[in-house]
Amino acid sequence: MMSEPKIIGFLCNWCSYRGADLAGLARLKYPPNVKIIRVPCSGRISPELVLRTFREGADGVLVLGCHIGDCHYSTGNHRTAKRMPILRKLLEYTGIEPERLRVDWISAAEGEQFASIVHEFTETVRALPPFTEVMRWTND
Repeated sequence: MMSEPKIIGFLCNWCSYRGADLAGLARLKYPPNVKIIRVPCSGRISPELVLRTFREGADGVLVLGCHIGDCHYSTGNHRTAKRMPILRKLLEYTGIEPERLRVDWISAAEGEQFASIVHEFTETVRALPPFTEVMRWTND
């Protein structure tokens, strides 16, 4: 029996989380694999937090923020847009498939887009080999 991927979604409070809420209110169907963590801003998601999320057993990490230019905190999503491509390269370097990380932008009015992204990302992660222990993590 194939195990279902465990995906952690970090959603900004002001746009993406509300888009997810709209998807729920509209009763849109999407895979239940994503466990949502509401954060003040996608700019608060550090590379260290993403790495720790993988270390704690996530098969995939989804970071969703406000569209560029619509950040409640002005430039938080700009920070995300700069950091995450570098993190993807770091993941690749450490042996973690960069496809296990997805960053996207969702407004509060885009419930259908949220459901679509969750579906696409779940399928992407499901197609990868199970994320067991790609590398040896140490607590040094």
